[in-house]
Amino acid sequence: MRKQLYATLVCFLLTAATAYGQGWKPYEEVAKGEAYTKFDCVALLDSTSVSVQPTGQGSFAVCKVIKVQTPKGAIANRVIKYDYDPLTAHAELIYHADGQIEEVDVKKTCDYVAPARAIYWGARQIMIEVGALSPGDVIDYEIAKKGFTYALLGAVPEDDSRFIPPMHGQFYDIVPFWSSEPTVRKVYKVSIPMDKEMQFQFYQGECASSMRYEDGWKAYTFVMEDMMPFRREPNMVDLFDAAPKLMMSSTSHWKDKSLWFNKVNEDYGSFAPLPEAQKKVDELIKGKKTEMEKIAVLTHWVADNIRYAGISMGKGEGYTLHNTKMNYTDRCGVCKDIAGTLVSFLRMAGFEAYPAMTMAGSRVESIPADHFNHCVAVVKLADGTYIPLDPTWVPFCRELWSSAEQQQNYLPGVPEGSDLCLTPISAPENHYVRIKADNRLDANGTLRGTFTIQAEGQSDSNIRSIFTRGFQSQWRATMERQLLAVSPKARLLSVDYGKNPKDYQAAPIQITFRYEIPDYAMKGEKEMLFKPLVMNNLYSQVRSYLRINTEVKERKYGFKDACSRLVELDETIQLPSGYTLINESKEDAVQGTGADFAGSLLQKGNRVVLHNRLALKKRVYEASDWDSFRKAVEAHKAYGDYLVIKK
Repeated sequence: MRKQLYATLVCFLLTAATAYGQGWKPYEEVAKGEAYTKFDCVALLDSTSVSVQPTGQGSFAVCKVIKVQTPKGAIANRVIKYDYDPLTAHAELIYHADGQIEEVDVKKTCDYVAPARAIYWGARQIMIEVGALSPGDVIDYEIAKKGFTYALLGAVPEDDSRFIPPMHGQFYDIVPFWSSEPTVRKVYKVSIPMDKEMQFQFYQGECASSMRYEDGWKAYTFVMEDMMPFRREPNMVDLFDAAPKLMMSSTSHWKDKSLWFNKVNEDYGSFAPLPEAQKKVDELIKGKKTEMEKIAVLTHWVADNIRYAGISMGKGEGYTLHNTKMNYTDRCGVCKDIAGTLVSFLRMAGFEAYPAMTMAGSRVESIPADHFNHCVAVVKLADGTYIPLDPTWVPFCRELWSSAEQQQNYLPGVPEGSDLCLTPISAPENHYVRIKADNRLDANGTLRGTFTIQAEGQSDSNIRSIFTRGFQSQWRATMERQLLAVSPKARLLSVDYGKNPKDYQAAPIQITFRYEIPDYAMKGEKEMLFKPLVMNNLYSQVRSYLRINTEVKERKYGFKDACSRLVELDETIQLPSGYTLINESKEDAVQGTGADFAGSLLQKGNRVVLHNRLALKKRVYEASDWDSFRKAVEAHKAYGDYLVIKK
């Protein structure tokens, strides 16, 4: 039996359904080919048609035809879901039967609060159960929607003005040409008024494209056939940076978007001063001599005191930032509220500061389509240059801009307008982690000694988090867990946190451990076997590169690590009397665009001396960086092999 569902998801109060057809029939024959038969389901057709009004409002018709091929595919497709925002949208299911098509009772459509984490703006999800499916069944449905997906400032009007995009008259779209399921044919068509200009570019692949004049419209069409699931690589860059995609926009330049973003917030008064906030600013900058001292103290206060909480806060949930009074009073919000508070604070301190849009996670292209998901701030220094600040990502962090966001595009909303900017690479030395151990091994295999760990930048924040975010009663247990990760028999004898570890602005973190580990070495008749402590699972949470699979020999796409980083590990191990290191002394060096490594291991007198220096140079790497990155990390890990000593 062939089960065909024709349902229209009517979004943004659209009530007119498009005509039903079976234009996908020829693609069903293509799906019988060898390349398709191994999959649980196949998209026979994925087609989107968009009509753009002079206001920039778009009306979308999305047609999806899915053929079920296995029981697993039947289960995966028995429910159709659609997400919408009730602040700016209305969604419902309408069913149209035709011929022998099995009916679906749309009265059983469910409307739930959509799954959410960290941001709770009231998004909802409608879903309908198609019913039991069998291999060979086809689901054919159409989604019709109208408007855009961003919430606007102010109350929601009842007329069609609510569907006009924030930047009046402008249209953009970002269209992924990839899928988790094979697709026989994917089509994207957009029709715009004759007097409206549109620029576009297809990235990371090829498609058939055309522009035609149709009934007084300019019609742009993009088609890709035989679209197979995109094969991911471990730790690869975001799919938007690797897989085929279409970017299009009627906005001419990023500068136009920058000017608009500046104006919409200045007109609203997002950064108007507030007397009680001014008092706090004056208190914070009192005694600060330089501009960077003032910028730092204001950034850190906002980062540490405005809690991230994405709840609906009334007016201004889109591009428009909430005002100073709301942010300072509530002391919570999402990234734009935290960034907006910092802009207000900086202005009240006499600086010229503005909000900026950025994309955390992937690249923003030169085509000015709004590929943004995050808000930050910029401040103008005395020399006229702007620097970015991100209070959302630097709570209890010694940085002002998180280097977990290096190599990231951002667009400042400044009065003179700005082109797209890029945050620079942060040198590995800015995020060092150094562990220096002095150990002695006795004839029973017990290891005793001390090690000191020091860290800066992002490494500092990771290690220090137990002190800035955790309960003091948990501090010692957390330190013990570091040793227990090395050996379940480890005993923490004492720990020295140095100066107040909660005061992250005073100095880089430094902690000294004193310990003993019975049976650390495995004993034979006249030999012992053990690993260097500093290479044995110690503080692995700041060594994210260890989770990157270096067994992959070649990469086609770029890859990412948490942050650029310098790792320096040094250890001396005093051996029991009469024992000699059997392992050969070694010395290694690797240099390249992705990473550098230098290491050595040798015996000096009755001591084994290990030195290890790994510099990881970026956060986002090109595929061409993989060779040096892989070789450096593998050379580094090789120093964690067992050491054999004999008497």
